[in-house]
Amino acid sequence: MNVNLHKGVIMQDKEALVEGLTSQSQLERLLTCFELSKVLVTTFDMQALVRLVISRFNELIPASNWSILLLEPKTKELEFFVAVGIDNEKLRSVRLQIGEGIAGVVAQTAQPIFIQDVSQDPRFCCKVDEMTGFKTRSIICLPLLVRREIIGVLEVVNIENENFFLKTYLPLLNILADYIAIAVDNVRNFQKLQAKSFIDDLTGFYNTRYLAWTLENLTTQILHERAQLSVVFLDLDNFKRVVDSYGHLLGSKVLKEVAQVIGHMLSPLDSLIRYGGDEFIILMPYRDKEAAFEFVCQLRRAVNQSCFLWEEGFNLNLTASYGIATLPDDARDKADLLELADAALYSSKDRGKDMIMLGVALKKD
Repeated sequence: MNVNLHKGVIMQDKEALVEGLTSQSQLERLLTCFELSKVLVTTFDMQALVRLVISRFNELIPASNWSILLLEPKTKELEFFVAVGIDNEKLRSVRLQIGEGIAGVVAQTAQPIFIQDVSQDPRFCCKVDEMTGFKTRSIICLPLLVRREIIGVLEVVNIENENFFLKTYLPLLNILADYIAIAVDNVRNFQKLQAKSFIDDLTGFYNTRYLAWTLENLTTQILHERAQLSVVFLDLDNFKRVVDSYGHLLGSKVLKEVAQVIGHMLSPLDSLIRYGGDEFIILMPYRDKEAAFEFVCQLRRAVNQSCFLWEEGFNLNLTASYGIATLPDDARDKADLLELADAALYSSKDRGKDMIMLGVALKKD
């Protein structure tokens, strides 16, 4: 039996749902759903949202196998966001196109679908089963909608006693899907706002607000993985003379051009932060001090060989001073790491500028 579930069947408002409750347990589940919804829509961290959905879903819905797929805004592909009862690692690389499989059809039509026997439905795509070894028999798939736009789908597979499930749990599942959609949209919007607040207006790279936020998480991750994190402090030499000679507007243009030179040399894992004035910080996770030193040598050559304010008719050459420190070799925590890299920078300034200093050398001194 293949059924397209009409909105009139599954989309009930709260009053109608309460009136239709026939047992104390149903009422308790409804109240639990509404309480959970309050928490969902006030959660602004994606990982926290994942943990919350996984931990609370089965309090409401007796399902051993279920998943949430979200529509990636850039690629317009469905990706697994949460999966229970199936190997998550094998699902990381799975992507479904709009219209592909039951999930893709629901994403395309924004209409819920129930299929009692997937082997009899040509819309079913066996890609996930083939990759994971899972055996899908039946599917309930609901759209996740925000402001009438699809952002993903919620699937429950291989349910027992379909008719009882549809009658007893489908209304709750529909309400839960609505609140999950709102929660995901809230988190995404928060991340966009947060990303904007992390960007330096002048250079277009990160600011100190981002540094404070990311370094907390990054150092914890690096120490947990027993990996290394190198930090580079750099400061332009004699930048005050540039401002005095060319003015503040062109001085700002120089900072932007310097940031672009640095940015072109970074790997996808590296981050460039404008620390203030003409000082920058580069975060380089998974690079030891030798790799960081080699990178800074290349960066120093690139900066020294660049001509700044060329479009304005000038031919300005600059140098910079650099300080490097590495966690955990040189420092115990993020505070020590920043302090040592900063000290290494000013040591290179004191020794004549246009130099690279390793923080470990200061510790030996």
